[in-house]
Amino acid sequence: MRISKLLDIFESVALFLLVSLLFYITIPVKTPKNLYISSKATIEKLQKSGIDLGFVDKLILDAMGEVSEGWIYLGAQKMNRIELIYEIASGRNRYKKVTLIPGETSYFFMKQLARELDRNESALLEAYRKICFYKEGGIAADSYNIPIRYDESRIISYLCSLSERRYKKLAIENLGSYNRRLWNKFLTIASIIEKEAADRREMPLVSSVIYNRLKKRMRLQMDGTLNYGRYSHSRVTPERIRNDKSTYNTYKHSGLPDYPVCSVSLSAIEAALHPVKSDYLYFMKNRKGRHDFSKSYGRHLLNVHKKMQKER
Repeated sequence: MRISKLLDIFESVALFLLVSLLFYITIPVKTPKNLYISSKATIEKLQKSGIDLGFVDKLILDAMGEVSEGWIYLGAQKMNRIELIYEIASGRNRYKKVTLIPGETSYFFMKQLARELDRNESALLEAYRKICFYKEGGIAADSYNIPIRYDESRIISYLCSLSERRYKKLAIENLGSYNRRLWNKFLTIASIIEKEAADRREMPLVSSVIYNRLKKRMRLQMDGTLNYGRYSHSRVTPERIRNDKSTYNTYKHSGLPDYPVCSVSLSAIEAALHPVKSDYLYFMKNRKGRHDFSKSYGRHLLNVHKKMQKER
């Protein structure tokens, strides 16, 4: 009888604990939409993020195994404890923030993606060539939250589709429709602006120079167009100008290059779509890092001479 009573008591206690645990794990917890999880996630670190978790939660989290590092998208402002712990432990919605800076080329961005997401660079580049319509500039310069479970093909599909939607929206708002071949022209102009302008304020002026020179059938003769692909960070030398036979060489090739030079920002696209009205045909970088614009070649030469005199 004594053993039987002890068993009854044990069962009652176990049932009470189980019911209490079930009640506890269903209590709603206030959560942020995005949460960073370190590889050594602790309840203390989660509490510092404003999440009310305790000792029992720690036991459950520890029991679910090692936690992978990265940002996690929670979305909801509230979820129950077991849902939150599952999201933290599973890595199902884990993502990593990757930034494509304006003016960078896909050649270097694929290297960056491979390094930061631990993916195969060649597979990323191959996927870009297959998926993106634009040979360059198919991914807009911006910051992206990329799910860490995505493979190379899905990463590129995700980035290109987001950029494509943005391009389509901009084209319809500014041009009334979205034509990829026409948009390639505006992306190309925007990419040259991105390479040449010292800052956002200069972009509409640089854009006006491009349009003015094209209208007069003058070659653009801009160094930035030769900073394409793997040459993105290379100094343009007289030898490069002599030997580069691609349409990116605007010292030899008339008109625009066939494709954009690099990734572009929204500011560069807006400048390409809406250049300011000017008579400027030339510009050169001054000692302050900005550009002096001029209407005539004579004035341009004078600006060059002044700069050389000051640098002596």
